[in-house]
Amino acid sequence: MIAYLTECIGTFFLVLTVCLSVLNGTAAAPLAIGSSLMIMVYMGGHISGGHYNPAVTLAVWMRGKLSGSQVIPYWIAQLVGAIIAGLVSYLIMGKSFVVAPAPSASVLQVLVCEFLFAFALCLVVLQTATNPKTSGNSYYGLAIGFTVMVGAFAAGGISGGAFNPAVGTGPAIASMLTGGGTLSHVWLYIVGGLLGGAAAAAVYKVQSPES
Repeated sequence: MIAYLTECIGTFFLVLTVCLSVLNGTAAAPLAIGSSLMIMVYMGGHISGGHYNPAVTLAVWMRGKLSGSQVIPYWIAQLVGAIIAGLVSYLIMGKSFVVAPAPSASVLQVLVCEFLFAFALCLVVLQTATNPKTSGNSYYGLAIGFTVMVGAFAAGGISGGAFNPAVGTGPAIASMLTGGGTLSHVWLYIVGGLLGGAAAAAVYKVQSPES
């Protein structure tokens, strides 16, 4: 239960940072978002693994570092945290935020961007936070947070820059609960993110078969 609470809290602050940074028009929003993830990973990494992302949870399970019985509870905790963050953001700002691709972006462009940076994120998590050869390092949170920051700067203007099914889904559900928004783009973030996580786990096993 403590692990699920940690996943909920970490995802909440990550998604709240996404919502408020974007709604406020913060120029360095990707830096704030990556830093938020880094901070939360250091907060809860030793408790729950600091996933805060269903794609990461999938990758860690496929890696063999999470019980299959924990996957769905982790996903639920992450989604709950994301929805609450969306609602709190609405309470603070008086308007909702929904992650959405650029109007000019094609479905293929969005899926490729979400897949690639979710893949990068999950592979970085697996290699820095689960590989015995990097055990005990103090840089894993920085590496994970900076991966998201890089992705947000590089592809945020194309796909919306979720790289995380909870980020893509939670605020959209919160927006619908407050009378607006749409779920039409949610599937892109679920499919792209989870495929990226699965691919990262497969590549990890090729890179580090001994672990």
